[in-house]
Amino acid sequence: MAREDHTESHHPLSSIRKGMQYIFLAGTFLIGLRHIMPGESSKGGAFDAFCPFGGVETLWAYVTTGQTLKTTNLLSIAMLISVLGLSLLVGRAFCGWMCPIGTLQDILTGWARRLSGDKKQPRRGIKSKARYPIQVPQKVDHWLRYLKYLVLVGVLIASTMTIYPPLWDFCPARALFSFNLTTPLLWSVLIIFVITSILVQRFWCKYLCPLGALLAVFNKIAPLRIVIDQDRCTSCHRCEADCPVDIAPIPENMRSLECVQCLECIETCSRPDAIDLRLG
Repeated sequence: MAREDHTESHHPLSSIRKGMQYIFLAGTFLIGLRHIMPGESSKGGAFDAFCPFGGVETLWAYVTTGQTLKTTNLLSIAMLISVLGLSLLVGRAFCGWMCPIGTLQDILTGWARRLSGDKKQPRRGIKSKARYPIQVPQKVDHWLRYLKYLVLVGVLIASTMTIYPPLWDFCPARALFSFNLTTPLLWSVLIIFVITSILVQRFWCKYLCPLGALLAVFNKIAPLRIVIDQDRCTSCHRCEADCPVDIAPIPENMRSLECVQCLECIETCSRPDAIDLRLG
């Protein structure tokens, strides 16, 4: 079947998503800056307390001892509960709409494309010809995606044996937003994060993020989901070209654990209503 010409259109939620991404990114930067300002560092707990994954790390300690791990507090658990509650309804939308680490990766990937070949914004539905980011071989990519689940299990086990969050010295959020790079290890985390984000789109999200691993299961049960009308789908694969987490083939993976609900597949689809967001 011949592919229809694509008329540029925008899902009404797409612009809202982009706006929310930048609002949460700016808010995270402000929280980090607040904690290094004179007289402000003791207010509201450490920067780490604002991370929902801190709630995962400290939950065992709080349940068993009534105390939270150092650098976390009850705010960490409240943040976790909020994100889990949201995920019950919308799956991994936190990753695609709110997570500042995901937004920074998107920004770095965009810069990498422009500096390595795509001087202009690439047309939707067409694979970029830029040198970066690179495409990880499919078999390697498949196995690398299991790493984040191993990281999650490792953190859960380690959180029962330590007084500090297990990821405290390795977390890119702390390296990026705490503005307190006091160790060579944190500098290394920052540099590695930037390099991998340039080389591979959403490297942290796809391969290492333990919070993403935890939220992934909600994609299978959340009532708000992306659906595809197989009768309208022309198998043109435009949606796969724009997917930031490289889900393929998308028509067979509408409940993929990797989907971050970014709506890029809806935005780029050449057939109106072939892919849509539905409740139920």
